[in-house]
Amino acid sequence: MSILISYIRNSMGSKAPSWSDQWGGNNFGVEGDDDKAGTNKGKGSGSSKKMAEAKAMASAGLGKAKAAAAVGADKAKVAAIFGAQKVKSGTSLGIKWVKNQYQKRTSK
Repeated sequence: MSILISYIRNSMGSKAPSWSDQWGGNNFGVEGDDDKAGTNKGKGSGSSKKMAEAKAMASAGLGKAKAAAAVGADKAKVAAIFGAQKVKSGTSLGIKWVKNQYQKRTSK
């Protein structure tokens, strides 16, 4: 088993580049990737421009957002009130039903 491991280490070690070859010289990749790095910079400026536009739109529409949030909060409040009323009436009907069933059994 140890012979196989030493064979693999020797055969792979001679073909693979060293750590310093891969990562040395402040390059985070292969030397041929320099031309690709320039194309990514152009894409980043477009996305930052879109982000700036989105922030401007968000700050301009802040009053509208607050109004929409107030309307949404009012709708949620109304829905919660109706839901609570349904629970209350359902509980009341359930308790009355249990009382009636108990009275029917005890009167026999």
